[in-house]
Amino acid sequence: MITDDKLRLQSANLAEIDGIEHGFFTRLGGVSEGVYESLNCGIGSRDVPDAVVQNRTRVSRLLGVAPAKLATVYQKHSNVAVVADEAWDPAQRPEADAVVTAVPGTAVAIVTADCAPVLLCDPQARVVGAAHAGWRGAFTGIVEATLKAMEGLGADPKVVVAAIGPTISQGAYEVGEDYKARFIDAETESGVFFANDEGTGEPHFDLPAYVSDRLRRAGVERISDLGICTYYDETRLYSYRRSQHHRETDYGRQISAIVLT
Repeated sequence: MITDDKLRLQSANLAEIDGIEHGFFTRLGGVSEGVYESLNCGIGSRDVPDAVVQNRTRVSRLLGVAPAKLATVYQKHSNVAVVADEAWDPAQRPEADAVVTAVPGTAVAIVTADCAPVLLCDPQARVVGAAHAGWRGAFTGIVEATLKAMEGLGADPKVVVAAIGPTISQGAYEVGEDYKARFIDAETESGVFFANDEGTGEPHFDLPAYVSDRLRRAGVERISDLGICTYYDETRLYSYRRSQHHRETDYGRQISAIVLT
């Protein structure tokens, strides 16, 4: 679903939970220019720093929090999740790929540009989380690490509601045979997440389905996937892979966030 402000997408299963705000924000409605047009929230990009600050401020206000209450991390495609007892200075953000909290008013967020953004909430324990699940992080356990961090705050995976936001789709995600072999060598059943292209014969990976499967096997029962592809939706979303195909010098990052109100 699209919210009235047009800047963000929401998952119906999270939107029905009282006491939280969330959003899978698009690239629309910001101040950045060029390849970053326009709501680029990536501190690590080469965008004008003040533009990124203004964009993140717009996101914070839509979530109903002060800009200083937006907790993001220095993403490394890892399986590390951290707890935010309070937000930190973005310049001193910890290295991790997921952040969780039980503190009302502290918004936890991650940025993506093809990888899967996952927002989670235990509505009973009042714990929320945001995870950046690229193939490497998902493969090495970022989903499980996020849930473990949430459990440390009192959450129960069986009660957790999870939503997967805009992610590169299988049709746009061509990978190599060595990539496919890495997954199948670890778990033979992972072969179901690959399909060969009818033209090139190269394998394509279904990242959202793989992330959903990892969530399910970790005990999460209520999972939704927006089913929106970052690569093909150029008007609304940034895509690292598309930027490479267009030979662009850099790319923007959209932000996904959730907060207890």
